[in-house]
Amino acid sequence: MIMNEQQQEKQGEIQRRGATIALSETCRSFGQYLPTQLPSLWEYIRKISLESQSPPPFNENGLKCCRDLIQSLQVFEIIGPYLHPQLHSSLKPTYDFLSECLENPFITVRHMAARCFGMLSSISLNVTMDFILTKVLDMLEASDSELKRQGAVETIYFIIDSLSLKIVPYIVLLIVPMLGRMSDQTESVRLLATHCFAQLVQLMPLDNDHHHQQQQHKDSMKMNGTTIDTYKEALLLNNENSHFSEQLLRRKENERHFLEQLMNIKKLDDYQLPIPVQAELRQYQQDGVNWLAFLNKYKLHGIVADEMGLGKTLQAICILASDHYHMKQRFIDGDTQNRPLLSLVICPPTLTGHWMYEVEKFIDEKYLNPIMYHGPPFERAKIKQQIKRAQYLIGSMKGTSSERSKNQHNLIIASYDLVRNDIDFFSAINWNYCILDEGHVIKNGKTKLAKSIKTLRANHRLILTGTPIQNNVLELWSLFDFLMPGFLGTERQFMARYSKPILASRDAKSSSKEQEAGVLAMESLHRQVLPFILRRMKEDVLKDLPPKIMQDYYCELSPLQAQLYEDFYKSRARQTIKDDLVDKVQELSTTSTSGKDQTSSSSSSSSSSVDIPKSHIFQSLQYLRKVCNHPKLVLTTTHPNYEKIMAKLKAEHTTLSDINHAAKLIALKQLLQDCGIGVSQTTGQDQTAAEPVVNQHRALIFCQLKSMLNIVEKDLLKTHMPSVTYLRLDGDVPSASRYSVIHRFNNDPSIDVLLLTIQVGGLGLNLTGADTVIFVEHDWNPMKDLQAMDRAHRIGQKKVVNVYRYVFGLFVY
Repeated sequence: MIMNEQQQEKQGEIQRRGATIALSETCRSFGQYLPTQLPSLWEYIRKISLESQSPPPFNENGLKCCRDLIQSLQVFEIIGPYLHPQLHSSLKPTYDFLSECLENPFITVRHMAARCFGMLSSISLNVTMDFILTKVLDMLEASDSELKRQGAVETIYFIIDSLSLKIVPYIVLLIVPMLGRMSDQTESVRLLATHCFAQLVQLMPLDNDHHHQQQQHKDSMKMNGTTIDTYKEALLLNNENSHFSEQLLRRKENERHFLEQLMNIKKLDDYQLPIPVQAELRQYQQDGVNWLAFLNKYKLHGIVADEMGLGKTLQAICILASDHYHMKQRFIDGDTQNRPLLSLVICPPTLTGHWMYEVEKFIDEKYLNPIMYHGPPFERAKIKQQIKRAQYLIGSMKGTSSERSKNQHNLIIASYDLVRNDIDFFSAINWNYCILDEGHVIKNGKTKLAKSIKTLRANHRLILTGTPIQNNVLELWSLFDFLMPGFLGTERQFMARYSKPILASRDAKSSSKEQEAGVLAMESLHRQVLPFILRRMKEDVLKDLPPKIMQDYYCELSPLQAQLYEDFYKSRARQTIKDDLVDKVQELSTTSTSGKDQTSSSSSSSSSSVDIPKSHIFQSLQYLRKVCNHPKLVLTTTHPNYEKIMAKLKAEHTTLSDINHAAKLIALKQLLQDCGIGVSQTTGQDQTAAEPVVNQHRALIFCQLKSMLNIVEKDLLKTHMPSVTYLRLDGDVPSASRYSVIHRFNNDPSIDVLLLTIQVGGLGLNLTGADTVIFVEHDWNPMKDLQAMDRAHRIGQKKVVNVYRYVFGLFVY
């Protein structure tokens, strides 16, 4: 049965090709005499005219007429390119009829009409584009008709596909309407508009009305592998503006100014904040607010990817408060019927208190009044009622002035986990702004968290992150899938178009062709996402920021650590992993030589037969890492050598808690003392117990494991350095209490050290009270270490920041 279906499909394809060739050759043969000598074929074109009929209605009788109309449209699309030029003038009546078809309830009629417009643009460019710019683009703005918007955006799609480089002179006039539809409430319109915008953006370098840019783009065409003849063709088309009306030329110039602002932040108009902000914005921060205001004005979405410590939170707060002010004023003045909406900020749990503090610090509550969504379920249930009450008050402006002042919260601050857990509540609300702080949390689009966040509905969507890409370029797709779904295609399309060529080009064994394909893919992706990402580096905008000096401290394993490391090296577990890896390498070599000759089934079975138990490898790496941190982390009662080692330590009159068994603790103690921390008892200074000691340096000590943080606190600080004052911030500290720990550390110089886990303390916090950052151990993801060290190296830091990392030479740690 399957074979019969395949044969029928093949036979049908052959018949379609034969019919297409027959019709096209017939038109070519009869030429200008086709209407008189072959009237039966010309009748198909005559039917597509308002002079003879209107599009079929959406009923049973219309369905019968619809079949005839679709057949006529199919024939018209096929023979149109082969009609004699003298017959083109007789096609003008078809334009109005096709535009009527674009809003027909039958999806196939709309689809075929859009395809016919694409065909007409290839044979009569100026006439067709004049009609598109004056009639079809107006249909894109029909907010009351989903059918019109669907038909219009599909028409633009086929015109772009048909014209290719010939679309260049019209890019400016088309790209702005596409931007407006990228936030359309109808998914099909939104996805197709984002695809059209992506295609037009890639052709923008060819839009060359300014003569001083011609040589620059000529070089760009060479770089991208485009021939000089093709460049000349595009340039010639670009300068043919004589057929544009004065109105279209003025419109083109206005929208060109918009695109210049979109592509270059320096050309944006200064945005005057309508509300008082208790902070003096630096120039680059004002530029950032200008950019955010530009996105807000045109209902676009973007990523503020400034390097850590440049004040992304303040910039977001400025545009958030300003938009709420304008929205409220327009509603009160009667300029709009759209009710004000609440806004939502989602951040890691450690930062919820930080956001509350920053908003209250910079903005008066009458402009921006935040409420923190936190606590166990019964507390969150009460907060939900407050949010619903605030939603009612802000939308109706009802209640007494005192009641509105007390209850009119317009900003909700919540953690990612709580939003995921209560996604039914959050997704039921239409938000004004939805801001993801440390938005790289949704980098993996397959997680439940990312899927939940992407169901939220908001007029404006922003992502704040200092590390938009941490591991691979596919993470960028997930971020834009939240901002503008469909803008970078589906995940599979993105992989094929960008991710795979870029990864292949970075392979040491890649060919020159693969490297070239990778460069082209990278340039294309950069050109497409550039308008929606704002990225500034500290060295470019903060000339007064002290430097950050990174130093690696090399340690040698203690005798006990060396023994444990050596025992593992000689163990059966290590040999098993080594054998598995050797087998895997050999199998990959065999697979690469056989290559494409293998069937998908055989390759699948072979890959499954050599799968290495990855958990064994990671468990082994984690074991060795713990050995390098402290023997206490691995020497539990289940360890095979536990009894033997404990007996040996007892004979040597020592215990596992002795810091001499952990090289990192010895090095950490020495480093703290070199910084002047913990040396007051040995200096002989006459100090009273009540007098707090203020040291010259203050340190952040990062560990990945909470158990290692316990060892640093108990075995080092409490036992060997009791004079050191410290605070601790890890997962055991409730989310609502974390900011008080941070605030106390920054404002009390007598506190020498803040102990943190990288997971809790490495994101978004302002810890400029410290000037020394010490990594006792590192995260598997180096980007998390970069995030953590910039907790101290940021705006407000007055001292040089020294970053110390402990490593062991010649060992896996």
